[in-house]
Amino acid sequence: MQIDVVRQKYQTAIDGLSKNIWAVHGYAPPVLVEGSVYPGIWLECGPLEGLIYGQRCTDRAHEVARANHDVFFARQRADGYFPCYIWKETTGYSQIQMVVPIAATALETADLLGDEAFLARAYAACSRWDNWLSTHRNTRGTGLCEAFCEADTGHDNSPRFKGLPFLCPNDDAAICPDAGGLPYLAPDLSASVYGGRVALAKMADRLNKPAEARQWQDKADHIRQAIIKHCFDPEDECFYDVDRDGRFNKLRADAITRVLGEHVVDQPTFDRIYARYIRNEQEFWTPYPLPSVSISDPKFIKELPRNSWGGAAQALTALRAPRWFIHYGRSDDLRHLMTQWVNACCASDMFAQQINPWTGEFIGKDGYSPAMLVFVDFVQRLGLLDPAPA
Repeated sequence: MQIDVVRQKYQTAIDGLSKNIWAVHGYAPPVLVEGSVYPGIWLECGPLEGLIYGQRCTDRAHEVARANHDVFFARQRADGYFPCYIWKETTGYSQIQMVVPIAATALETADLLGDEAFLARAYAACSRWDNWLSTHRNTRGTGLCEAFCEADTGHDNSPRFKGLPFLCPNDDAAICPDAGGLPYLAPDLSASVYGGRVALAKMADRLNKPAEARQWQDKADHIRQAIIKHCFDPEDECFYDVDRDGRFNKLRADAITRVLGEHVVDQPTFDRIYARYIRNEQEFWTPYPLPSVSISDPKFIKELPRNSWGGAAQALTALRAPRWFIHYGRSDDLRHLMTQWVNACCASDMFAQQINPWTGEFIGKDGYSPAMLVFVDFVQRLGLLDPAPA
C-alpha cells in the first residue's frame, strides 16, 4: 500500500470522526456518535468507540472517551437499566443491545484518564446494570442472560432471529414477546455479562472493596460455567442460542466471536474452535475477515444487503478483534486481518458499515464512525505512519 494514500485516508478518518462528535438527548457534553445513517450512540458499541478514540486520537480525545461512558451513567434509570441507545432527540428502552461490556471499557477508560472518581461512578452504575440484567433477563433460572428480541444483540437482519420480533413489546426491555422459541439463552449476551463481572471484580479491588471483588469474581465464574454447560455444543465445538424448549438454534455466526471476545474459553478450547471455524477459509477466514455468518452456513445471505448481519463482514466485528486475537496469541493473524481492512479502506471512497468479505468493497453510506476507527486504530497498530499524525 502507498503511504501517501494511507496518510491522506488517515486524515480523512480523523476529520470524519470530528464531525461525528455532538450532544445527544438529555446530555450536554458532546459524544462520538455512530454516524452515517445512525443518529446517536448505542450501548453495544459507543463506549468501546469512545475508548478507542481516546487512545488513538488527540482532539478532545479524553473528554470523548469519558462522555461515551458517562452518557449512559447519567441516563441510567433508577431501577438500573441502561438505555439501549441515546439519539439526538430521544432515548431508547426497547432492548438491551450490548456486546462489549461497558464495565470493561469503563475500567480501561478510568486507567486512560487516571480518574478514580470516574472509576467509582462506573462501578456503581455497572453494578446496578448487572442487577437489572439478573432480575429481568434470567426468566428461565439458568443464570444466563436471555435474548428477547433481534435488537438485543444488535444483529439486525440476521437469520439468527428470522421471523421473531425486532423489539420488545411496549418499548420495555423487561418484557419478552410471546413468539417462536423465545426467550433464548444467548451465549454472546451471557459472555458480555461475564466480561462485565470480571471487570467489576477488578474495579472493586481497585476501590478497596475486597469482599465485593470476590463476590463479582464468583458470579463471573458461575455464568462462565453456565455458558459452557447450556450453550456449547461439544460435537460441533460451537456456541449457539438455546430456545425455551432446550433446542440449539444452530447458526454459525459471529456470536461465537463475541464469546471469544470476553475470553470465556480456555486456550485449548479456543485453539480447537479457532482452527475449525475462525481460521478456516470455508467458514470465517475469507479474504477480508470476518463475515457475520460462516460462508458455509446454509443461512448465509449471499446478496449482502445493507445493515445485515447475515453475511457481510462488519466494521464493528473488526474493531473488536484485537480484544481477543491478542489475548489468545494470534497476533500474526490479527496483523493480516488489520492489513486487509486497511487495504479495503484505502481502495474505497467512503467509510461505511460493512464490506464484502471476498472483495473488500464497502456496503452502506459514508461517515460511519466504527469504520473510521478501524482505519485509525489499525494504521497505528500496524505502525504504518511513523510517527503517527497528531
